[in-house]
Amino acid sequence: MFRRTLLASALLPFLPAAALAQGAGGNRAAILARIEAYLNSLTTLRARFLQISQHGGSAEGTAMIWRPGRMRFEYDPPEPLLLVASNGQFLHYDKELHQPSIVPVSSTPLGFLLRPRISLTSGDLEIIGLERVGGLLRVGMRRREAPSEGNLVLVFAEEPMELRQWVVTDAQGQQTRVTLTEIQTGVRFDPLIFAFNDPRFFETQVR
Repeated sequence: MFRRTLLASALLPFLPAAALAQGAGGNRAAILARIEAYLNSLTTLRARFLQISQHGGSAEGTAMIWRPGRMRFEYDPPEPLLLVASNGQFLHYDKELHQPSIVPVSSTPLGFLLRPRISLTSGDLEIIGLERVGGLLRVGMRRREAPSEGNLVLVFAEEPMELRQWVVTDAQGQQTRVTLTEIQTGVRFDPLIFAFNDPRFFETQVR
């Protein structure tokens, strides 16, 4: 059951966006601009992650992001999941069942992080909450034209600015939290680890 939950809500999180304050003092625009600048400055990121579902199921693994366009989540055993984003597609692969499933990156909660240019104050994203608590910034968002699809909350350390967690609430109100640790930026990746359309990918990258 947890495996199915992971597939359905992969890369999702835990704070209800409705609980976020609608402002963070008089600096709302400045804070959003800082977050936007930080996200757009990211090129590569590698971190350990802990994913916890609303019902207490958990999994760990390694997250890799290479902006724009590429992302990879490797789950530690016994979870047999591999999640990879590249070229506008998102691969869910079950290593036990040898079963791939591909959906558009735009349909995944964190797809906007892979855009060449991230904008929090224009376009299709709507900011629904902003909160500063204990050195952390929490910003809630959803798709402006599809609010019923759910929402995403990103959590950042403020000094220095660093992405620490995300929390997704899906259309059914189910929440999943992903917390990042051992964060490294500016790392070098082998392009093949994201290239699931390359015939060599499943020979060398899926074990």
